[in-house]
Amino acid sequence: MALPIDRLYPIIALAILAGVTLWLERVTQSDAPRSAGEVRQHPDFIGEGVRVISFDEDGRQHYELIADRVTHYPGSDLTDLDMPRLRYDTQEGEVRVSAVRGQSRAAGEEIHLSGDVHVVRDGLAGEPDLTLASPTLTVWPDDERAETSDPVVLTRGESVARGNGMKADSLFGKLELIGDARVVMPPSSRTTP
Repeated sequence: MALPIDRLYPIIALAILAGVTLWLERVTQSDAPRSAGEVRQHPDFIGEGVRVISFDEDGRQHYELIADRVTHYPGSDLTDLDMPRLRYDTQEGEVRVSAVRGQSRAAGEEIHLSGDVHVVRDGLAGEPDLTLASPTLTVWPDDERAETSDPVVLTRGESVARGNGMKADSLFGKLELIGDARVVMPPSSRTTP
């Protein structure tokens, strides 16, 4: 027994409406990833008084990272650090880096520090300590590299060097001031013959 064609119109109309609804849903869905603000609204991990130690291939401590508070957000490779401190024990002495804020990126391979960044490298063979002050500093802790495009002030004893930026390898073993570099050194105490 066949249904009269006029009774099929509502079924055909509902099928077309369902098809159009599915098509509209797919067309209007955004394939764009969520913005950092949307992803970073609710942390999935918060730690207080965190200490992370990295070891070299021989099992010796390479560096340690300490932060008063660590906040990680899901769907992001960024971790916020409050009052981060980075410390290296090198053959030449200790290097200490501190800042008000930090952000760990690329699974800890890059740390961007900001807010009163201060670095102290122990002096060698009785020399005064080398200090650095800058508003920001990016550190690659495993590679022992650092750089900033913000102004820096380097101090060693009475010698002061200023630059518009800086790049360093081996955590200040090799240092390059960028831009308008100025150095002020005290007069030598040596006498000429």
